[in-house]
Amino acid sequence: MQTTKSLLILVAGPYRSGTNDDPALIAANVKHMTDTALQLYNIGHLPVLGEWFALPLIEAAGSRQTGDPVFNKFFHPVAIKLIDHCDAVLRIGGPSTGADEMVAVGMSRGKIIFRDFEEIPEVK
Repeated sequence: MQTTKSLLILVAGPYRSGTNDDPALIAANVKHMTDTALQLYNIGHLPVLGEWFALPLIEAAGSRQTGDPVFNKFFHPVAIKLIDHCDAVLRIGGPSTGADEMVAVGMSRGKIIFRDFEEIPEVK
């Protein structure tokens, strides 16, 4: 399948889920999302991760650790606001309440929901 329109696609996958907040496991989850973002870019779309927006704000706001009140004030709310600017949400990876929430919000706002990379048309 091909399209002539590039989509802004939020990549939604596990961040903390299944990591017990182990920084190495969180980094692996982010790498998986970032690698998927690169694949999206390579087929002509503009990918985005909520983490790209939320994490710098979390740091600037003074969060001291993953999951503290400052972290929670920004992490999911930023991604939810970002969905309003996206055309679609791509759900990847394993179990994740947060990623599932991004899909639910996307659906409620009429966004295209992709659950498999192969569903996404290449831009020609």
